[in-house]
Amino acid sequence: MGAEGCDDVPVSGDRPDPPLGQPRLLDAFEDAAPGTSSTLARLARVTSELATADSVAAVKQIIVTHAADAVGAPIATLSLRDDEDSLRIIGLRGLAHDQAERWSRYPLGTATPSSRAVLTGQTVTAVGRSELLEKFPELEVTLEGEQSVVGLPLRGSDRTMGAIGLSFRGRRQLSPAEVEFLEIVADTCAQALERINALEDAATQTAKLAFLADAAEELASSLDYETTLAHVARLAVPRFADWCAIDLVNGTRLNRVAVAHVDPAKVELAQALQDRYPPDPDSPVGSWEVIRSGNPLLIAEISQEMLAAVAVDEEQVRIARELQLCSALTVPLAARGKVFGVISWVYAESGRHFGPGDVAFAEDLARRAAVAIDNAELHSQTLAAAVELQRAVLPEALPSLPGWEMASHYSPSGRTEVGGDFYDAIPLGGGRIAVFVGDVMGRGVHAAAAMAQMRAAVRAYAAVDPSPDAVLRSLDIMLGRYPSEQLVTLLYMVLNPRHDELIVSNAGHPPAVLLRRDLSTEQLPWADGAPLGVGRHRRRQTRVAFRGGDTLLAFTDGLIERRDEDIEQGMKRVHDAMPDMVGSALDGALDHLVGQLRRERHDDDVAALAVRRTG
Repeated sequence: MGAEGCDDVPVSGDRPDPPLGQPRLLDAFEDAAPGTSSTLARLARVTSELATADSVAAVKQIIVTHAADAVGAPIATLSLRDDEDSLRIIGLRGLAHDQAERWSRYPLGTATPSSRAVLTGQTVTAVGRSELLEKFPELEVTLEGEQSVVGLPLRGSDRTMGAIGLSFRGRRQLSPAEVEFLEIVADTCAQALERINALEDAATQTAKLAFLADAAEELASSLDYETTLAHVARLAVPRFADWCAIDLVNGTRLNRVAVAHVDPAKVELAQALQDRYPPDPDSPVGSWEVIRSGNPLLIAEISQEMLAAVAVDEEQVRIARELQLCSALTVPLAARGKVFGVISWVYAESGRHFGPGDVAFAEDLARRAAVAIDNAELHSQTLAAAVELQRAVLPEALPSLPGWEMASHYSPSGRTEVGGDFYDAIPLGGGRIAVFVGDVMGRGVHAAAAMAQMRAAVRAYAAVDPSPDAVLRSLDIMLGRYPSEQLVTLLYMVLNPRHDELIVSNAGHPPAVLLRRDLSTEQLPWADGAPLGVGRHRRRQTRVAFRGGDTLLAFTDGLIERRDEDIEQGMKRVHDAMPDMVGSALDGALDHLVGQLRRERHDDDVAALAVRRTG
């Protein structure tokens, strides 16, 4: 979000009291010196930018330029874990070329602010040269003059994925408010990277699903399996391999029935290699071992030493080198418990490499080729993949908090595309929680992308001011500045056990329903306006009593809408079914309720979130 959006965030003395009696992060603006307030405002804009970043390159630019400029850091780095034992700098500025080369990738055990932040998951600071060298003596060879540093961990959903490093000239002591806002920037950066990675995985998976659809069509188009398999091999090149070969068992030999190569001139060379040096049936490695074991064989890196070790003579080595073999994946062709061939994929000229994530995909294609899987099975597998894509950007688990019991439910419509339903719960401190359920209209990867961005944006704005009217106002401003083709509805609530109440704002979404401890039900207000970003108006927020023993149910319209009836009938079914939730664990009760209310033949996704106050 740009400067105008940030101007709408109240920071002056006429701001209303913090909601629910709890301090807010924006109080830091009031307590800060004038210069610091300006810094915090710039950091708030950085957080908004990260919430809408759509690529790793954009995230790098925002961190090493905008965030660093906001706090006046001439040197900035963005580092990610390359593996479990090392860090790799993916974005930097201010380092000399030789230093950038030296620190481009280094062991995680090296004493640096970034590695310490990753290992501890905590912010690391050092003010001045003496403290810096005391904590990180290995930096002495690159340290020039008086400097101060801060290392900020990028805490992902399951581990610390990397760190932001900022270096200042002289002795720079950051204020507590600056550190707090920098930590918000780091958390938002981690969420942005996770979101972008999930979307990239979704795009890759979508491409694979499209390929499988094309392959299934080929497999179903002819009874001439050799012609069909040749078409499948050509489909794989160059989308997922530089070279694809399909071999069937013929006695003690492998009969190559199909081969495709990115360079047609090398098809004959590949065939000559197979004819002159057929695989040894007794070899403990290679195609025959895949046939014997029925297990795939992944060679992520084909080294020159490996080629020399398995070659019969120098000519075989020469041909293999001319083919520029780089990485290989071989999977069995099996049906009815019998392996009768293999499909081999090879990366060569492109320099790409296969990884563990490619094995399941290759096996899937092999199964389809082996048994000519029909469209119904393709549909079910595509749906399963689409659900996994959906879950990649939904919370893996809701928070476990004293005094609260929470449960969620998500089920797809049965279509083959990804949907846009989303939900989350955010602990706010003091026993409070913020919960929200939303729906991005439309389907496919674009809807999933918008859903992931909205969920990240809600969390970012809630970190600054969790009150419902502030969060929805910020989202309206963001979508006004960065319009989206998809409409987005959102129901956002803050539950406060100290005040025995919840506060709710609704942007075009079906209302939540409360189950009171006396088994009566109460419907929260309907939406008081259009979906997010449609027009500019102030959202109303409503306070409702919420006491011990009460249960809240929020959901998307897939739970209540039916084409042949009014939506009020769907809401009535919710009211009638909710008393059955009493006396059961909330997760099981929610699944049972959704099963009761949802039609057997449904045409929309369903997301539901239930919160029971146990204290």
